[in-house]
Formats: sequence, structure tokens, C-alpha cells
Amino acid sequence: MTDDEKNPPGRYGPPRLAAGAFAGAVAGFAALAVAELVSAGVRPQAGPVVAVGGAAIDRTPLAVKDWAVRNFGTNDKLVLELGILAVLTLFAFALGMAVLRFRRAGAAGVLLFGVVGALAATTRPDSRGFSDALPSLGGAGVGAVLLYVLAGRLEWRPARRERPAPGQESGPEDRREDGPDSDREGGPDSDREGGRDSSRDWDRRGFVVAAGVAAVASAGAGTLGRYLNGASGKDAVASRERLVLPAPGSPAHAVPRGAGLRIPGISPFITPNDSFYRVDTALVVPKVDATAWRLRVHGKGVSRPVVLSFDDLLRRELIERDITLTCVSNEVGGPYVGTARWIGTRLADLLAECGVKPPSRGGPADQLVARSVDGMTIGSPVEDVMDGRDALLAVGMNGQPLPFDHGFPVRMVVPGLYGFVSACKWITDIELTTFDSYDPYWVKRGWARKAPIKTQSRIDTPKPFARPRTGTVMVAGVAWAQHRGIDKVEVRVDDGPWQEARLAPEDSRDTWRQWSFPWQAGKGGHTLTVRATDRSGQVQTDRRARTVPDGASGRHSVVVTVE
Repeated sequence: MTDDEKNPPGRYGPPRLAAGAFAGAVAGFAALAVAELVSAGVRPQAGPVVAVGGAAIDRTPLAVKDWAVRNFGTNDKLVLELGILAVLTLFAFALGMAVLRFRRAGAAGVLLFGVVGALAATTRPDSRGFSDALPSLGGAGVGAVLLYVLAGRLEWRPARRERPAPGQESGPEDRREDGPDSDREGGPDSDREGGRDSSRDWDRRGFVVAAGVAAVASAGAGTLGRYLNGASGKDAVASRERLVLPAPGSPAHAVPRGAGLRIPGISPFITPNDSFYRVDTALVVPKVDATAWRLRVHGKGVSRPVVLSFDDLLRRELIERDITLTCVSNEVGGPYVGTARWIGTRLADLLAECGVKPPSRGGPADQLVARSVDGMTIGSPVEDVMDGRDALLAVGMNGQPLPFDHGFPVRMVVPGLYGFVSACKWITDIELTTFDSYDPYWVKRGWARKAPIKTQSRIDTPKPFARPRTGTVMVAGVAWAQHRGIDKVEVRVDDGPWQEARLAPEDSRDTWRQWSFPWQAGKGGHTLTVRATDRSGQVQTDRRARTVPDGASGRHSVVVTVE
């Protein structure tokens, strides 16, 4: 057999390679669609994209996480999922082309993808064991079989020659080798008379039909899976819709008149729910049915462990407070800070009823570890939670039940501490322990064990690179030092002296304060810088520090050009 007969023109040419890549994509799509459908019978968090994404978040270096939050903000999860899908698509293309030579090995590659997804799902903090592996394994199994079948349609079939009938001699035309133009009359795939080709090189029509049917079936399976996954949270949605928050026994006082300045461009004093920042690791927002929710309190120094239902929590005295929250990932001048009116029960009272004492009163536990339904663990200093501040198990936000994104049905809110050491959403367990005996999720990844919020201020207006006109330009923004309070804000123009800004009335020491400074702006480029002084007398430092390990520091500045 000649080399041309072993590898005839077109055997591994662009059309067949493209068909192989398409086969891989169809098989990959089918695997994901079936996995979506199977996850509806398990839980949405067990899907391979979510599981692999969660595992990627768990193992991503701090510097990369910090970069992602800084550059993509609340879209970081969407970017991660799109990145995973892009990698899977390239992997599917490669497997599809590989099956042209190695049919079984290519199909086995899809199974390998399933194993990776299964391992990711079963090693997550909230894993429910082998059942979480089923979506990845089931989807990969279907994808592997489909790729193997499609590969059969792509199998190269060398052209066969029919022997001449007895008494019939082949002429010169029949003896010549078949070339790319030898089928001009009947086409490259036609059977010809007189002893010419009786079979095609590969089954184009059969491949298109099989791939098309598989794609349509996969789309149907994926759509059904998404629908069922969406419907799986209907009980949680219904429980939230039915919830009427009780009137608080201790309502929040009215926001002081003038606390919210009417200056264009400044942040509103109360941040609306749909604008409140969200930074967490959940690729799928947990939807917890409030009627089935339970909270367990146990651990060191807990003489009376309890398990509370949501109704038990609502029967307790509720308080309402305005509290500003800040994420540790917030850069100097960043957006991850906001104020809401929270309603909930005092956490310190519940702990005291369970027999818990802070370390200053002889309690053996100095760390409170809160666990979320998604496996997140957050450690808070017991001393801070029980020192008299309004630490809450919150059930409401700005007059509504907690949104799912922000922890429905119950979350922790502790003024004065960054969220990663206080703000456990979807909370389901509280364990009293010590800092020496247990490291929560973020501490294991290099963040600080204790993280009081640093004194910070931000210029909201004018925006960076704005081009205001000469004359009076109102410079305004917010400053915060939760649980200490803000006493002074100052603004500097270029390298000039610090000038005191006007402070809006204070709501409480647990909320931010707005400020304003009427600047007589002259033409040219200028740098505006702000600093705050908290009630302890500490002036906001000019030392620049990144967010890791305990929050960013430095002074916010903007550059403008006055025209």
C-alpha cells in the first residue's frame, strides 16, 4: 500500500478536523446539559461548572483573588464561570480532533473531565458526599458515549475498487489512480460504474444528522435542568414572600435631618438593597426555606446548647439599627462599603442565655465560628461580639426580609469588623472555640484572624479626571470608622494646607458620615486628597497598604482639570 493510500489527501484535512472539533463541542455541550439535569435531582451546587469554580476559588492565590475583585468587582463570579466554559470548549475541541486518530482515548478524555468535576464537587466544604459527584459523572458518561458514536461517523473509509465483470477488461481510465478530480461527474461521494469507488471517505450526511439530533436533545435537557434547578428554590422563595417582619421592640431612631447631603454625585446615606455590594464565594446563591432553617449554638463554654428555628428567632426581641458594613477587599476609595437599616436579634443576648461568657469575664472561648449552609466558616472575636455593640442575627434589611444575595433567612452583622470576620450569610451553625484551635476559611488562606475596620474616607464628587469650571466646586464624600465614629474630615488641594470640611450630622458611631468642602477652584490640573480623624483621635494614615491581610490603608485622592 502506497503512502497516498494510507493517508489519502483530505484524511486529516481542514474539513474533517473541523468536523472533529465540532463533534467534541457537541459532546461537551451534551455532558454539561445532562449534568445540569442530574444536578436538579441532587442540588444546583453539585453541577460541574459550579463545583470546579468553587474549587478554583478555594485554591486561587490571594493576589489573584484580590486582582479579580479589584478589576471585575461583583462580576468576578461571572468572569470565572465564563473562563471555565472557555477552557472546557477548547478542551472539547481538542478531544474532538483527537478522536479522528484515537477514538477510544478521545472518549475517555470526556470521562476524565467528569472525574475532575466529581472530585471538585466532593471536596467542597459543603459537600454531601458521593451524591454530589453524580452530575459530573453522569454528564461525562453521556458525553463520552456521544463522542464515540460521532467519531464512528467521522471514521475514514478508504475507497474500494470493484473487480471488473468476467470477460471485461479495465481500460486505461479505470487503471489510473483516483485523484481529487476523479469524481467530477458523480461528485466525490458518489458510487460510480465500471469498477470505481463504491464507498465514501467519511459519512458526512450521517455525521450532520447525528450531531444535530444530539445538539437539540442536549439543549432540551439543559433547559429542563435549568428550569428544575430554578424551581428547586420555590419553597425558599415562598417562605420569603410570606414573611412579614415583626415590629422591632427597639426601633431605630430617625436618620438625623441633614445626615444625607443633597449634593449631586454623593452616595446616598442609606444604600438601597439592589445597590448594596456583594462579595462572597458562592457561585450559586443558596436559597434556604425559612420554615426548614435551623441554627445550632454549641461549643466551649456553652452550658446550654440550643437549636433554634426561624420562628423561635422571630419570637425573640428584635432591634433595628443603622449599620455601615465594609468589605476587607475594599481598596482605598473603593465601592465595597454601604449602610443599611438592619433588623434582628441581639447575638450577645442569645450567647449569654446559652451560658457563654467573654474572655474578659472568664469565658474559655475567644472565637465564635459561624458556619453557612454553603460551607463557609467565619471567625469573630467573642469579646467584640459581647462588648455591648449591636451585633445582630439579622432577618431584615431596609424594611424587607433579607434578600437571598445578602443571606436570607438569617445572617450576622457586627459593626466595626470587616465582613470576613463577622458577616456570615446564610448562617446555620455557631460554635464557640478558640483562635489557637481553629482557623476559619479566610484565615487558612492568609488573612488576619482579627480585623477591626480602619478609619477611611472617600471623595465621591468630583470624579477622577472630571473637568469642572472655575469658581466654587463642591467636593463631597463619605468617611467611616464603625464603632468609633468620625470626628473630623479634612481636604487638601495639591500640596497646600489641610482644610476642615463640613461634617453632616451623625446618625451613630456605627454608620458613615457624609462631608462637604466648597472649593474655590482655579484653572489647571489639581489633586484633591481627603483624610478623616476618628473619635479616638486617630488620623487616617497616609501609609499605603493593600487589602491583604487586614484591609487597605492610605488616603483617597482624585485628579481633576479645572477649565
